[in-house]
Amino acid sequence: MDYLFLHRDKRTFTSERQKNLLFRAARLYWEQKYADNEVIPKRKVDCELYKYVLYYLEVRQVFLDPKLSLKKLSNMIETNQTYLSNVVNRYFGCHLKDRVEYAKELLRSGKCPPEELPQRCGFLSRSAFYAAFKKVTGASPKRYMKYGQREKLSEPTEYV
Repeated sequence: MDYLFLHRDKRTFTSERQKNLLFRAARLYWEQKYADNEVIPKRKVDCELYKYVLYYLEVRQVFLDPKLSLKKLSNMIETNQTYLSNVVNRYFGCHLKDRVEYAKELLRSGKCPPEELPQRCGFLSRSAFYAAFKKVTGASPKRYMKYGQREKLSEPTEYV
């Protein structure tokens, strides 16, 4: 289920079928990963919230909204903030890392100029984006691109 949103075509709408397919896949994933896991205590409502969080992150890409908050997401899902916070913390981990992974994918693909990255990845300011990027990757976006290009150049090419 890692980073489905990175490899999906951009669309302006989502169909009910797409939502149902995601919910079915999320339920199966949930059952395989968490249903028999005694380490993580679960509530019946967790699976439903898990599916909706996935839907809003993967399909609706709400993580790109720089003004997204726990309160705003809980209103979208129609649940309270405490339940949502517990599910996000328990089953999804850090939200910041997802934005940075998305930025790295955009950088690698060349689909976005570096000056547009903060806005496209849901950051309010360039400085917040750079701080988050460096925290996750250990390098600035410019250095990351430069290092990535050097890696590509040093890869051996096969001659046929």
